Amino acid sequence: MTKAVEACVHCGMCLPACPTYKLLGQEMDSPRGRIILMKEVLESALTVNEMMPHIDRCLGCVSCVTACPSGVEYGELLNSFRAHARPKLRRSAMERLTHLLVHFTLPYPARLRMAASAWKLFKPFGNFLPTTLAVMGNLLPKSLPPPEPLPKVYQAHGLRKAKVALLAGCVQQVVAPQINWATLRVLARNGVEVVIPRAQGCCGALAIHTGDIPRARAMSRRNLQVFPTDVDAIITNAAGCGSGINDYSLLFKDQPEHLQATDFADRVQDISVFLDELGIDIPDTPRPPLRLAHQDACHLAHAQGIWDAPRRLLQNVPNLSLLELGDEATCCGSAGTYNIDQPELAQALGENKARTILDTNADGVVTGNIGCIVQIRKHLQALGQPLPVYHTLEVLDQAYEPIHNT
Repeated sequence: MTKAVEACVHCGMCLPACPTYKLLGQEMDSPRGRIILMKEVLESALTVNEMMPHIDRCLGCVSCVTACPSGVEYGELLNSFRAHARPKLRRSAMERLTHLLVHFTLPYPARLRMAASAWKLFKPFGNFLPTTLAVMGNLLPKSLPPPEPLPKVYQAHGLRKAKVALLAGCVQQVVAPQINWATLRVLARNGVEVVIPRAQGCCGALAIHTGDIPRARAMSRRNLQVFPTDVDAIITNAAGCGSGINDYSLLFKDQPEHLQATDFADRVQDISVFLDELGIDIPDTPRPPLRLAHQDACHLAHAQGIWDAPRRLLQNVPNLSLLELGDEATCCGSAGTYNIDQPELAQALGENKARTILDTNADGVVTGNIGCIVQIRKHLQALGQPLPVYHTLEVLDQAYEPIHNT
C-alpha cells in the first residue's frame, strides 16, 4: 500500500477525470487528495474516522487510473485501504444496518427476490422508512421477471468451437435474467458449449468494494471449488464481477489458495472479449435503423481496459449506429453499492448521465453491466424519457432472431 501511495506525484491529471471532484470541487474528494489522506493515516497524522467520509465518497470507478500518467494503481490502493480501515471504523447504527442489508440480500438471488416482494408491501410507507430501505427498494423494477433456472449445460449449435463456464451473477439473475439467456443463445449460435455450475455463488465483488475481505474470501472460495478447469474460459457478462475477480490475486495474497485464485482470475474473460477474439457469425437479417448510445461501464473500460471489443461486436449488427456520449466514460453513479451508500451523489451522477444520453437523440442505450442498466433506466424514467436500456448481448441476440411480420 505504501508503494502505491508513493507512486503518486500529485500532478493533478486525475482531477478532471474524477466524478466526485467534478461534483464537489473539493481536493479531499479527488484521487490525489484521497491518496494524501491515506498517507496521513498510515503515518498516524490522521485517524481513520476523521478522513473516512472522503474515502466513502469515492466511487471506485478508477477513471483516475485511465488519466494517470504515473501508473498509480488507485483501485488496488483504494480496496486495500478500505480493508485496512474497516476494523478501526466507528460506523453509525444506520451505516451498519445498510451494510448488513446489502450483503444479506444482494449476493443471494433467492433472498433478493423475497426482499423485492416484501418491498411491494412497504413501498406505500416509503416516507416513513429508513433512507437505506427506501433507496434499495426504489432501485428495483416495478415488477420482476419470473424465475427461469438456467440449465446445467447449454449445447453449441453445429460444430463446437469452444467450451466455457458461465458466471451467472447475483442481482442480474433476479432483475434481468434475460441477459444470461441472451448470452447462452449467442454463444451457442457461435459454436460455444456453456456449462453453468449449479453450486456457484457471488464472486465477492461487492464485499471487495467495501473492504470486507473475510466475506469476499468466503464467497470467492466457493467458486474456486465448483467451477470446472476443463473449459477454455470462464465467462462473465457483468463488468463489476469481472473487475472484482481481477483482484483475486491481491485478495488471496498470503493465503493457501493464492495460486488457485490467480489461475481462476486468469481464466475469466468478459463476454465481449471472448466473442471478439473467437469471431462471431455476422447477423444477416435486414433490420430497421437503430441508434444506440454506447455507455462504457467503468468496471469494464477503466478497471479492465476493455473499450473496443464491445464496439467491434455491435458494429456487426445490421443498420445499428453506435453513438458516443463524449463524457470520457464518466461513472453513472451505480458503482457496486454506491447508489445505496451515497444516494445524493449517485442521484446527481445518474441524472447527469441520463441527460447526456438524451442529448444524443438515441433510440436506446447499450452497456455491459447490470448496475449501469439499473441506474440508467431509473434516471431516464425519472426524467420522463424511458428509453430501452440493453446489455450488449441482448442487442446481439436480437440481431440473430428472424423478424416476424405481424
